[in-house]
Amino acid sequence: RSFVRRPGRLTPAQQKALESLLPRYAIDAGADRLADAFDSDGPLIVEIGFGNGEALCWMARNEPDARFVGIEVHEPGVGRLLRCLDAHALDNVRVAMRDAVDVLQAQPDESIDMLRVYFPDPWPKKRHHKRRIVSPSFAALANRVLRPGGQLHLATDWVPYADWMHEVLAAAPGFENLGDPDVPRPAWRPETHFERRGLKRGHEVRDLLYRKRGSGSGENAPNT
Repeated sequence: RSFVRRPGRLTPAQQKALESLLPRYAIDAGADRLADAFDSDGPLIVEIGFGNGEALCWMARNEPDARFVGIEVHEPGVGRLLRCLDAHALDNVRVAMRDAVDVLQAQPDESIDMLRVYFPDPWPKKRHHKRRIVSPSFAALANRVLRPGGQLHLATDWVPYADWMHEVLAAAPGFENLGDPDVPRPAWRPETHFERRGLKRGHEVRDLLYRKRGSGSGENAPNT
């Protein structure tokens, strides 16, 4: 797995949000199509590992016509996101508290408009590289579930991991790099909690943007 379940202290408010709000926003574990969790249409954007939910809530507020699915297993972060969604009366977000790979494997071909993976665990030690979520198998999975012209947006503050991502995607058939090799932080991505922490430590932030080749590949990102 690309993650480790780390214990985290739930605040009373987060615990209450999980109990009262998660049933409203959660995607059923047996659901095969993420799109079926919504009553509306619009681009389907999946964020893998949304952390404390700050960025996902911001994106949902600023892209009201898009449908967001956030995948996260850390309960305090999920609780915090749920409170934000409720406070802003947002109904364009659904939550999956499961392994992201399992979620994506259950999706139909070419059913997602955009995948966003912001500041995943870099697993810096060489013996742990096999745990990195960005891998040849993940690239193949992303290529299968993205629509032609769909985009994969990655961000990291660990330069060796950014280089690793570029190597993986350069070897993966079907993807076009929209950067040179990176892109400036797109307007749709806010500065995140993990990003600020990395910048304070002197880390360099990289944004990588790839597009799936195919019919429609000349179109803009689904949210621009």
